[in-house]
Amino acid sequence: MTTHDHAADPAHFRHSYSRDRKELLNRLRRIEGQARGLQRLVEDEAYCLDILQQVEAMTAAADQVAMLVLEDHIDGCLTHAIDSGQGEPYVREVMQVVRRAMGRPAARRGRRKVGATPG
Repeated sequence: MTTHDHAADPAHFRHSYSRDRKELLNRLRRIEGQARGLQRLVEDEAYCLDILQQVEAMTAAADQVAMLVLEDHIDGCLTHAIDSGQGEPYVREVMQVVRRAMGRPAARRGRRKVGATPG
């Protein structure tokens, strides 16, 4: 399920990452450069551990991009959805993405609803 089809939702605003768009694009360009550098290392038959070190650096940079987008999504899109009474599908969706990124199993059934007080 994706909740990004907002054509029917006139109250929806632009994506929350828009405020960090310039920083995101700069980071992605840096990652692109790192990928080209890795390609050159392989073409030049560089030492295996040098390649692995650069892969780790690129992975860390990609993780930073993911965290920034996730923070913006939670701070903007998810907060807006909860405030407008539409939070539950957004919470399920973000948790599904986080679980997949962490290599974790699917959500347990019977979770409490967003905004419900714990019993």
